[in-house]
Amino acid sequence: MNTNALNQYKSVNLNAAVEAASPHQLVSMLFRGTLEALAKASGGIERKDIQLRTTQLNKACEILINLKGSLDLEKGGEVAENLDRLYDYMVRTLIEANRNNDLAKVKEVSGLVADIAEGWAQIPVEEHQTSADKA
Repeated sequence: MNTNALNQYKSVNLNAAVEAASPHQLVSMLFRGTLEALAKASGGIERKDIQLRTTQLNKACEILINLKGSLDLEKGGEVAENLDRLYDYMVRTLIEANRNNDLAKVKEVSGLVADIAEGWAQIPVEEHQTSADKA
């Protein structure tokens, strides 16, 4: 199977998963996508692959900005406000990591995202609709 066909298959598979996902699951997918981009960026830093590092850090920043934009600060209260500030911090940290080729900063943000994702996964099913407003 050539690379183009494989990429098309992955795209169709992802689109189907997105269409079938609940809002809570979509946020979980965004966290996984962020962690995947950060892992690839770390590999880019380690291999001195500037293009990979930059592409993947930009991708992670875009996802974090989208997560920040999905926050409902009115309904989410203090939790949403704290996440808003944390997303800002993570984006600024990743921009600095990209500028300085700083693996430690990428790993710091990766740890923060993993912690948030773990907390998100602990939300009981009956809370999923209201929690999606806070993500």
